[in-house]
Amino acid sequence: MQELNTLSEQEIIDKILFEIQEFTVEHHSIHPYDIAELLLSLRELNEDLYKDVIKKIPHELFAEVLSELPDFVQEELSEFLSIPKLADITAKMDTDDAAHFIQTLSEENEDIAHHILETFQSEDKEMMRQLISYDEDEAGAYMQTELFHAVIHEHIGGALRRLKDLKESGELNNIWHCYLTDDDGVFVGSVGLEELIIFEHNLKFSDIPTDKLKHFSIEHKQDIKEVIEIVTNYNLSSLPVLDENKKLIGRITSDDIYDIIEESATEQIYNMAGVDDDAEQEEDLYEIGKSRAIWLGINLVTAIVASVVIGFFDQTIQSLVALAVLMPIVASMGGNAGTQSLTVTVRQIAIGEIEGDDAKKTIYKELIIASINGLLFASIIGLLAFWWYNLPMLGVVIALSMIINLLSAGFFGAAIPLVLQKLDIDPAIGSTVLLTTVTDVVGFFSFLGLATIILL
Repeated sequence: MQELNTLSEQEIIDKILFEIQEFTVEHHSIHPYDIAELLLSLRELNEDLYKDVIKKIPHELFAEVLSELPDFVQEELSEFLSIPKLADITAKMDTDDAAHFIQTLSEENEDIAHHILETFQSEDKEMMRQLISYDEDEAGAYMQTELFHAVIHEHIGGALRRLKDLKESGELNNIWHCYLTDDDGVFVGSVGLEELIIFEHNLKFSDIPTDKLKHFSIEHKQDIKEVIEIVTNYNLSSLPVLDENKKLIGRITSDDIYDIIEESATEQIYNMAGVDDDAEQEEDLYEIGKSRAIWLGINLVTAIVASVVIGFFDQTIQSLVALAVLMPIVASMGGNAGTQSLTVTVRQIAIGEIEGDDAKKTIYKELIIASINGLLFASIIGLLAFWWYNLPMLGVVIALSMIINLLSAGFFGAAIPLVLQKLDIDPAIGSTVLLTTVTDVVGFFSFLGLATIILL
């Protein structure tokens, strides 16, 4: 598709209207994601036209496009679309996307979300309430109830004919497996469709060899991080979701897992920089600025602490100006080394590679690396300082300080996120600010303290 930023307002409208016409004839010509991108571009160019175009999109098509739009755009739909329209669109969405949309609307207008939910039939309403009730770290929050399943004693041919009817009616999409249950709905296993077609249609599912069945499954209350590990480790396209009684109640697809991974990675990057990922999605510059200002304020306090440490040694700095020149090198090296340890540790925590006794191993590993790098760069900077100022003991001072600060950076770069994890605090939040304070204070104190003892 032509780059969106090179399209004119009319070209964007024409593309969307063309897709609307194609939808009524061919059902699809471009992916809903591309339509969502076109709408976002039009929203930036002309908001009134953007609203008019949205009103023209068939509900069946917009139900697919809506899940590709950012949350803040979903929230504003209630401002220009009626409740009956929103309810009809929601009813045509996949259940996991519909639940997310209702939750998003409820954050801005709980009454509208409630009215939409009330339009569902009693059975669907109860199911939707169940999906909405899950915590965001539970597998059930990302589950969709649309799936293809068969009873173990059912004939394969009959099940495939049923699947054909469901696909033609648009009730099912993105089907990769047939989930098998017993007569009570208890999960037995799953078989891939590419394997299913090789069996004779007059056979029953119970005739399929057990080694052809997959038994991967998750419980609806299971931590979503564990689900991500299973999907990524075993390259699964979807996972069946079971309740406490091992009954099949839904599935989680890989596209949702990839979205979670991307959101988690984005959140970690933002948090490590002292930025609120939720606030950054807002259009209100005041909210974005306020979120950033909080962490900048905390950083200012920590910078003052480091300056106070320097102030303790003002006489030492005045006695030897070279200290003021070399001092930032020690703090900078410590900060960079600490950031390396911090980034690796936070990432390993996020993907579940650090648990229990692994914490000690992680700290030990970082201390070993810090020791090696400390000795290496202490030698380099020590010789440079000696060559630069022709003061042998100045080289010794900065070399010792470099070793101390790099060891400190390695230890605290690993320890801070591990401690925050123990306290049930996101390790990415605030770790960078705390680590910067430690490396600055230790770096300045060790360098200027050693200089006071050895040089003066």
